[in-house]
This record gives sequence, structure tokens and C-alpha cells, in this order.
Amino acid sequence: MRIVSISAVLAALAAAAPAPAELVRIEIESRGELPADEAIGVPRYAKLAGRFHFAIDPLAPENAAIADVRLAPRNAAGKVEFAADFALLRPADRAAANGTLLYEVANRGRKGLLNVFNHGGSASDPTPADLGDGFLLRHGYTLLWVGWQHDVPQEEGLVRTYVPQATDGGRELRGLVRADFVPTAPTRSQRLSDRGHVAYPAREPDAERHTLTVRDSPLGPREIVPRSAWRFAREENGRIVPDPTHVYLASGFEPFRIYEVIYESANPPVAGLGLAAIRDAVGALKHDGAAALDLPSGSVERAIGFGLSQSGRLLRQFLYDGFNTDERGRAVFDGLLVHIAGGARGSFNHRFAQPSRAGWSHFYPNEIFPFADARTRDPVTGRADGLLARAPAESLPRIFYTNSSNEYWRGSAALTHVSPDGRRDLELPAHVRTYLLAGTQHVPAAFPPPKGDGVAAANPNDYRWFLKALLVRLDRWIADGEPPPPSRYPRLDDGTLVRRDALDFPTLAALPVPERLRAPRRIDFGSRFAAERVIEREPPAVGPAFPLLLPQVDEDGNELAGLRSPELAAPLATYTGFSLYDPAVGPPDELVSLIGSYVPFPATAAERAAAGDPRRAIEERYADRDAYLARVRTHASALAAEGYLLEEDLAAIEAAAARHWDALVR
Repeated sequence: MRIVSISAVLAALAAAAPAPAELVRIEIESRGELPADEAIGVPRYAKLAGRFHFAIDPLAPENAAIADVRLAPRNAAGKVEFAADFALLRPADRAAANGTLLYEVANRGRKGLLNVFNHGGSASDPTPADLGDGFLLRHGYTLLWVGWQHDVPQEEGLVRTYVPQATDGGRELRGLVRADFVPTAPTRSQRLSDRGHVAYPAREPDAERHTLTVRDSPLGPREIVPRSAWRFAREENGRIVPDPTHVYLASGFEPFRIYEVIYESANPPVAGLGLAAIRDAVGALKHDGAAALDLPSGSVERAIGFGLSQSGRLLRQFLYDGFNTDERGRAVFDGLLVHIAGGARGSFNHRFAQPSRAGWSHFYPNEIFPFADARTRDPVTGRADGLLARAPAESLPRIFYTNSSNEYWRGSAALTHVSPDGRRDLELPAHVRTYLLAGTQHVPAAFPPPKGDGVAAANPNDYRWFLKALLVRLDRWIADGEPPPPSRYPRLDDGTLVRRDALDFPTLAALPVPERLRAPRRIDFGSRFAAERVIEREPPAVGPAFPLLLPQVDEDGNELAGLRSPELAAPLATYTGFSLYDPAVGPPDELVSLIGSYVPFPATAAERAAAGDPRRAIEERYADRDAYLARVRTHASALAAEGYLLEEDLAAIEAAAARHWDALVR
């Protein structure tokens, strides 16, 4: 890539097309190209990267949901200014573009589209080696990433936002921050943020008001660690260095105990501006700003948003806070593919937000009511709300929700389609489809799968083939009105969604089934949280649990409902969305975060009898390799005919199944 003159670029942009009011300036820092690759049918693509600059009206009703936006500094025109990194991949020729802008919410600043949809790489600056099978480029998508997260780790190539701090009329604005962590190995110092992100520094770190506690379970009693025993510092090369973003305990933090620091910090970033950055960048390119980034006329006619895990939760927050309507009342995304988010949102848009906090953190604003799209009533609190309850009907996108089995075992996925009391199925809105990717973990393991920290190998059941087909079908639904394939998910009314005590999982010596599961709970952050997005109560008050419901399984332990991959429909193993720790690694009654299990069937009847395994052996199921592959082929073809797989992927799916057979049967 070459760096171009910013002033020259801006002059050219001004002459070509004025930027819309919310997107006021574009800096293009680099340009490049991905050459055409005839072997995989990929046309030539242009690469651009740089920074978007925004200015929004803090008094506009469309911005009212941004926490603390009215406490941010304003320019002479009364606008709040902020910026975000961006990267763009676009077809070099208009004829190769399919008219769809595919925006990925960067997961912790990273780019994952080519890995998820192309079976390719995840480089921050994609090269031909990252293109995988070329799917997205072969189909002509324009790919966009815009930073939205203010605390992304300081690593080259990650996209982030640059937002102002909120102040109390220009004076220091203080508040409480809570940081919890569970060490997996002995250590004496720990960062106050999650996974290397930028932490909020402790104000007056030597003050007595900061606290450190430890407990053995999320709901267990907290033990106070004496203030004299710890300090804000880090251990570096054998030295103790004062650091307001780390905590140091001389006696050492014990593995698998929950430590929690509550401390005072000051001048929080206006984190919710990251959602406005997505809204205004995508809206500008879709409605006004194609020429500003050299996008050929007509190459962006519609916009689809994609997010997985953390970034899927961000899209749910985006919907809940009404960001799919811009300041001019226009719809931003025409469609959303929200992947492995369960029923969660996140710590994205409140004072002292910590966007990276996820399932292994405890009692943050992640898995909180409401969970479902439609308005429901919580029978415990009496509160009525829905994810889309306040969204204008004219701005509602068409939505696909896809979840792995892991999102059900972690607690919240079923609450997106059942009532808060867990007693009845909800009717899905007409513009929504939901799909359980049956027998999968959060992100598929490679094959052959690693052992990892669980009692069994990680789950390699690859759901990416489904995501490719669903993206195509979502695009057709938007562009042509072609109805997408029906939802596939477990339900109460047909017995495929059950409570833990009704789960018919076979008894397998190699795979204990979790008994102690953690359902989402009612959480009270104080009286100012709902209206002002200010957390006053740390730690929050924790109330009763919501019901936890699981997909029912067959005699092999494989899930009955949902989208069953060809390798699950013609199984060689049991695939689950859960894994308990190997006792040699961690607590044997605790789930390994985000990981499932893979337990192959015995190869022969003799092996089955010797092991006392209740599952039929491979030789009892299939006459030979050809018979097995014929079953895989039949299931794959049926799924393709229904629109859940692409015909172009069937050969690769069968080849993967053949490798699986060869690894187990010798």
C-alpha cells in the first residue's frame, strides 16, 4: 500500500461529492489492490484504509440513546466530534459488484469476514493468501470495517474509535468501575481490563476507598482482601511498578477464584459514539457517499451487517438503542446476520463501558432483559420490553439470528424465542428468522480437533457452510423479495427444547454432562441505569434466575432440532455445545468457556462392548466408506435444495466428511 497526501485526498473528495453532515471528513491513508485470481473466480479488488471523521448533534432525538453524549465537548457549531478507523475492499469494476455492502462489526478490532465466509485468513491487511475459496469476492460483495470500540488493544492493524470524554461541565466526572478476573494460573499482577484492552485507570490509587474481594463462585460470599495486602501496580522483570491500570497482590492470585476490584476512575469516554460511527458510516455509503471512496455508481444499493459473538451482541444493542435510523430518519441496514450472540447485548453504551466483557465476566450488562425481539413481560419484575420494541417499523431490517449449541448451554439463547417464564414459545416477527446450528460450539475447532482444557476433544462440527448460504438467502430476500428458508430451532411445543432434568443424554464415561449451569439473572445496577445508562451500584444486586432451556438430543447425544450438518445427520461422533474442565486442568464441574465436545463412536462392535458405550459402532451404522459418504451426500443435497447450503460447496463438504472417516476408520 502507498500513503497518499491527506490534503490532496480531501480536495479531491470535496470536488467529487460533499460528505453528508454526520460524516464530515474522510482520510484515506492507504490504497492497494488484490489481483484477480481465475483459479477461484475472484475478480480484481481495490483496498482502501483510513479514518472517518464525524460530527453529530447531541440534542437530536436519534442520538438520545448515547450515554453521556450531552456531557461531551462540542465544537463551535454545537456538534460532538469523534473519529473511527475504516477499511474497505471493493470490486475494482462495477460489473463485478453485486450491489451489497457487507459490513462486519470488528470483534475487538479484528477482521474476520474472510475466515468465516471464505474459509480463509484473518489478516488485518488481507493478501491473496487470505482469500480462502474466494466466496465473498467471487459473489461481488463490497466489504467494510469501521471501528466502534474505544478500548481496543494497542496493536497495529486493529480498527478502533476515537471518542471524547464526558465531563461534569468541564470538570472531572468521577464514577465507579468494577473489574473482575479469574486467573487460570498463579500470578501476582493482573490487568484491570479484559484480554489486554485499555483499562480505566484508578483515580488516587493509594486511597482506601478502592476494594478487592475474592469468592469461589459467582453467587458465593465475597471475602475482603485487606487494603494493605494489595495495590495498583504490575510485576515487570522482577520489579513492582506502580500502575493505575493493574492490581498487584503480594501473596498471589489463586487459580479459578473470582477476584473483583471496585475502584474510582474519572472522565469516561463516550463509548456509545461507536454505535453512531457504524450508523453514520454505513448510512453515508449506502445513501450518499459512494463517490467519496471511489465506489463505482450503483455498486452499493443495500447494506447487510454481520457480527459474531461480541460483535453480534453489539448488533443486538444497535437494534435495541434505535441506531438503525440515522439523523435524517433513513434506514441504515437492510439486513443483519447476528451470529453466536445468544440473547445477550453488552457493556457497550453506558458510563465507564467495558465493551470486551463477556460470558467469563460476572454480572455485567450482557445477558439482561429483554432477550426477545417482541415485547414480553418479566413475571418477576413486572417490566415489559423487547429488543425491537422502540424501533420504527419503516427502519426494521430483515434479521437472521444464528446460534451454536454453546449459546444455549451458556444460558440465554432460548430466551430469544420463549417467554421469560420459560413456559411458551414466542411467535417470531415476520422479518426475522432464527437458526440453531445443531451440535456446534461457539467457533468450530479445526479437524482433527485439539484436546484443550476439556475432558473431551473440542467440537469440530463446521457451521460456516450454513452461514455462506444464509448470507446469500438474506441478500436475495432484501434485493428480490425471495422468501428465505424457514427458521430451524428447538421448541417447547414439540419437545425439542427442555429443562436440564428432562435432557435424555446418554451415559458416556468419556463425557460427563454439566449439572451446575448458570442461567441469566435479574441484575440491578441502580436507579439511574435504565434512563441514564449510569451504573451506581457496584457490585450490582443479583436477583432470581431466568429459566435455562436446552436442545433435546437423540440416543447418541446429538441434538434433534435446528440445522443439522451432513456430518451430524450421518454421524461418526457425538457433538455437543458443552465441555467440562479436565480435572487435571480446572474445576471438573465448571464449563470450559465457549467450547463444546467431540466424542467419536467406537469403530467396531467389539470396541463398543469393551468400553460399555451405549452408542452403536461405526461398523454397525455404515456398510463401508462409500455407504457413509452416500448418506452425507444425500443430506447435503437435501439441505442445498432447501436453501441452507450452496451447491458450489457440496463437493468440499463431502471431501471434509471423507477426511473425517479416514481419521477414525483404518
